[in-house]
Amino acid sequence: QVQLVESGGGLVQAGGSPRLSCAASGRTLSMSAMGWFRQAPGKGLEFVAAINWSGGTTYYADSVKGRYTISSDNAKNTVYLQMNSLKPDDTAVYYCARRGGGFGYASRASDDYEYWGQGTQVTVSS
Repeated sequence: QVQLVESGGGLVQAGGSPRLSCAASGRTLSMSAMGWFRQAPGKGLEFVAAINWSGGTTYYADSVKGRYTISSDNAKNTVYLQMNSLKPDDTAVYYCARRGGGFGYASRASDDYEYWGQGTQVTVSS
């Protein structure tokens, strides 16, 4: 089993630049891809960003491309999401996810991720 714990959320002013972190623990020896998703109030789960196991390939949703950056530190089993130029529409619960089975390729599909964190709220005030 793998446990994921997100941190770094909170109340942010529009234009702010917080950084989310996701620390993995447990059976993390396999080199698995990780991703970030979000769910805004009254909306479904939305893909945000993903990174492959080596950190060499990243994917972004069009809505965050150029503003968000996903990165990873495999030595620390941690993935980060640097968010810049936040907008009120970015308000959501942000979830970290990890593919299971040693799948190292990043994916935009939530169904491809086996492990999920509990989520961290990011609220952007205008």
